[in-house]
Amino acid sequence: MKQTEIDYWITSMFASYENVSDLNITVGKTLQAESAGVLMPVGVTPPVQELTPFQTEVFALNLIGNNKRLLRDLVENGSCDLSYTLDNKVRFRVNIFTQKGHFSTVLRKLETTIPTIKGMNFPTAFNKMAGEMNGLVLFTGATGSGKTTSLAALLHKINLDRSAHIVTLEDPIEYVHPHIKATFNQRELGNDFKSFASGMRAALRQAPKVILVGEMRDRETMEIGLTAAETGHLVLSTLHTIDAGQTINRILGMFEQEEQPQIRNRLADTVRWIVGQRLLPKIGGGRIAAMEILYTSLRVKDLILNGEDDEKTFYNIISQGSAIDMRTFDQHILELYESELITEKTALRYSSHRNEVARGMDTIKSSRGEATSTLSDLAMEEEEQTRW
Repeated sequence: MKQTEIDYWITSMFASYENVSDLNITVGKTLQAESAGVLMPVGVTPPVQELTPFQTEVFALNLIGNNKRLLRDLVENGSCDLSYTLDNKVRFRVNIFTQKGHFSTVLRKLETTIPTIKGMNFPTAFNKMAGEMNGLVLFTGATGSGKTTSLAALLHKINLDRSAHIVTLEDPIEYVHPHIKATFNQRELGNDFKSFASGMRAALRQAPKVILVGEMRDRETMEIGLTAAETGHLVLSTLHTIDAGQTINRILGMFEQEEQPQIRNRLADTVRWIVGQRLLPKIGGGRIAAMEILYTSLRVKDLILNGEDDEKTFYNIISQGSAIDMRTFDQHILELYESELITEKTALRYSSHRNEVARGMDTIKSSRGEATSTLSDLAMEEEEQTRW
């Protein structure tokens, strides 16, 4: 296989359907593109019925080129991350990994247009997040739930409003920000720094006002992030957790038991916002983000310091905090359902507390003059429920 053939495959996969987000190269399958969350087969000439181990290996090694660091990561860790540009028009974030002794490659399309808070119809709370001068703002959710897009919109807002130095530590760089009011230094893992912890340590000597860390992967990175937030920096980052309560517990779990009381105090002082994201299939095609938003009010700080109990939970406090821009996943899902952006089945499947969402939808249906759910309806949906 030559480079021209590989680029032809990528072009064909990308152009095969609308709303293509990911391209998948796996032994034993044909070429596949993910469209609106569903993997779909892609036809090329000559046809590829099932990819062979040789084809997937040549594909992967052509993307890696002669980069010794990536080859070392692939051999030592079983996977490597890189970015790839097709004809200077489309950029992809690429993960190459081994499975059953074969190479697999997944390419995720990177947007070239910087997202905006208004253009993405993000909540007004995002403007407040962009206005924070210090502390931690964390975005959580599964891979591919839109965390990077949300963070890019926040950085763009800061870029429009403040003459500040912004350092980003990314894996890889996705959105390339222009210098508007802010000055950007965007650094890529592997090429510009060795690890997020070392990149964070160096960033503290680079006089930034805002630091974006692609992911808080370990204790050391979190420790430096907390220190940066405590010393007057605004730190933006992500974690792979499903909601705000689990986010606090995940951070505490990075530290030893005897350290956790001190970490609780530091989190109560530094955490400003936690935003959870889930991407839901949208009526008519495409996907839409459902968001849980936590703001560290006095009640939230008390929970961070003392933990949850049967009566005091993050969920309950967030559900009662609409006056200060807080909301649960379930509240946002009901808004999306009421706006006829998602189906009833989707609302139930992606909810955190299914019975509450079912009751909320019955209220909406009743106001529309529609029939409400029956117990048998709920039982049938229970079998299909996807738990987060």
